[in-house]
Amino acid sequence: MTPSGYRVLARTPSVEDYMRLRAAGGLSAFSHEAASAGLRGTRFAVLVTKDDAVVGMGRLVGDGGCFFQIVDIVVEPEHQGHGLGKAIMSALMDHVKRALPSSAYVSLIADVPANRLYEQFGFRETAPRSLGMAFKVP
Repeated sequence: MTPSGYRVLARTPSVEDYMRLRAAGGLSAFSHEAASAGLRGTRFAVLVTKDDAVVGMGRLVGDGGCFFQIVDIVVEPEHQGHGLGKAIMSALMDHVKRALPSSAYVSLIADVPANRLYEQFGFRETAPRSLGMAFKVP
């Protein structure tokens, strides 16, 4: 259920909205070139709008069959606290359940305290069996 005045749309963000939302949400920055290339790899995405302004987003990326990752869950700070993160995740997970192969592995990296949101959708910590690891190209 989407809060009054907001709309959740199945659409990939523009590079400009993507970069603006990541900055507003305190997520790491990417170059315009990297953001443009990355957005082309989107398998499914949702935007949250209010009065035609994009105020939130979430994306699903992956190889199309075996492995997928939920990324870029962000809502502008002034719009947080209205259940928009949950609406984004609901839309993404509806797509996951409807469109992905039953054997697909869907993962995400959860910032605390957002892990509590993701747990509502069935995500569980993988430690100690496995740990999330990352490498950022210098």
